[in-house]
Amino acid sequence: MKMLSKTLIGTLMLATTLPVATVPAFAQSRGEVVRSERDVRQEQRELQRERRDVQDARRYGNARDVREERRDVREQRRDVQEARREYREDLRDYRQYRTSNRQAFRGQNFRANFRYQQFRPGVRIAPNYFGQRYVVNNYRNYRLPNPGARQVWVRHYNDMLLVNQRNGTVIRVIPNFYW
Repeated sequence: MKMLSKTLIGTLMLATTLPVATVPAFAQSRGEVVRSERDVRQEQRELQRERRDVQDARRYGNARDVREERRDVREQRRDVQEARREYREDLRDYRQYRTSNRQAFRGQNFRANFRYQQFRPGVRIAPNYFGQRYVVNNYRNYRLPNPGARQVWVRHYNDMLLVNQRNGTVIRVIPNFYW
């Protein structure tokens, strides 16, 4: 009996010290989706530059220069398509994570002393909209990017706002964030 209780206590101690994984590692964060979107825009800019180079080769170069520039444009188009494909995959993964973990994005009953108003980036809002009562401190649980210096994530009904605390400017809006 004494031996059994010692092994039972040992296994319980071991079980409490082992780490437990709560979130699957393959889920995409919102930050990764934003980075993929940024990559798509960069690839599109490079494609525009390549097209300008083709026009310059037609004006000032010979047939060989034009062929080389056209080849560069084709390669750049493939790069843009690949970047768009990666963006769609990241967005799809993020959406699948949100739909499979609906409880994580379920907001509590939200009561405010002001009525709903839809905000857009660049608008200045009153301090009572981003008071401590509405600040979301656990933004990592929602897979939101880290706010910058003097910025906070704020819940406004079912929307999520990134607000500059210094002057009250809305930096980013994610509408219908909560279910």
